[in-house]
Amino acid sequence: MSLWKRRLKQSGLTIEHLSRRLKLRSFKGFVSMFLVGAILSVAIASCSGGNADNANSNAGNSGASPVAANNKDVELTLVSFAVTKAVHEAIIPKFVEQWKKDHNQNVTFKQSYGGSGSQTRAVIDGLEADVVHLALAGDTQKIEKAGLIQPGWEKEFPNNGIVSKTVAALVTRQGNPKGIKTWEDLAKNDVKLITADPKTSGIAKWNFLALWNSVIKTGGDEAKATQFVTKVYNNVPILTKDAREATDTFAKQGQGDALINYENEIVLAQQKGEKVNYVVPEVNISIDNPIAVVDKNVDKHGTREVAEGFVKYLYTPEAQQEFAKLGFRPLDEAVAQNKELKEIADKYTKVKTLGTIDELGGWNAADKKFFADGALFDNIQAQKKR
Repeated sequence: MSLWKRRLKQSGLTIEHLSRRLKLRSFKGFVSMFLVGAILSVAIASCSGGNADNANSNAGNSGASPVAANNKDVELTLVSFAVTKAVHEAIIPKFVEQWKKDHNQNVTFKQSYGGSGSQTRAVIDGLEADVVHLALAGDTQKIEKAGLIQPGWEKEFPNNGIVSKTVAALVTRQGNPKGIKTWEDLAKNDVKLITADPKTSGIAKWNFLALWNSVIKTGGDEAKATQFVTKVYNNVPILTKDAREATDTFAKQGQGDALINYENEIVLAQQKGEKVNYVVPEVNISIDNPIAVVDKNVDKHGTREVAEGFVKYLYTPEAQQEFAKLGFRPLDEAVAQNKELKEIADKYTKVKTLGTIDELGGWNAADKKFFADGALFDNIQAQKKR
């Protein structure tokens, strides 16, 4: 049944009803027929208006940014992992200024920082992020599986969506009294290690994989790697919720002999005048941090255009220079050759053997093997409690 017939039926009228009641044998019949035409016109026009509304609704979900296109004030919500706070606070004003210059549009930001795992769950549970910059692609993939990010997000921006990268470093006490220089030293019986919980923190997953990788990359098998990480985590007195809390536990509360942390966090601390004793192990892992636009939210907010503009800006030399200044390693050789960036990058400790998450099967495989409920990390923790 066509839509206009359904409209007539809903009003209690049918074509047959009207036909039986109207007779064209008089002027009265002619007038009545005219009224029928008017009724039909209204019904059809009503249907047309409904289709127009549907078209407008569909246009609003097509990926365009009608709100951003017509509003001088646009607000973006950025959700990121804890250690990026300083770099985003340096970059955002530059982006806002550039966007205003290019588009005559004011952009403000809501910012949320915390453990990558916790941030991921918050977005899935309703924190309406327009952009997520997380510690690992596995967390972004969880938001994708929740239906908030469209598949293929890795291909929307350069470097498979990786916008920042660093390596793991070992922080020790002043003078390094325990003589901690390598990953192997963390397994000594008299060493206490501070690190975050892989269940809530992205860096904690990277820390675990750096330990595992240190065995595999030096010729050990999985049995030896399991034995090693088990011994190390038996030396962990407390698991913090994120990297920032781990740093505070070690530095401010004085717990532990060593701390595994992002190299960029250490660089930032030194820039603030803090004296930090640390070593970057020559066998290490590339800690790659992805960025993505949260499709469902930007289409709801009408902020896609600005959100994509912000992400693209993060790849520019101007933004990457800020990442480098605050301790992140340059994304690629082309960026690293920028004179100022090269001067910064040359100060980084050279890593002899650098592992990647791809060599471990990617994040789906790593999560299933190491971090899922009942997987290796849970087994290690269960053994500690016995």
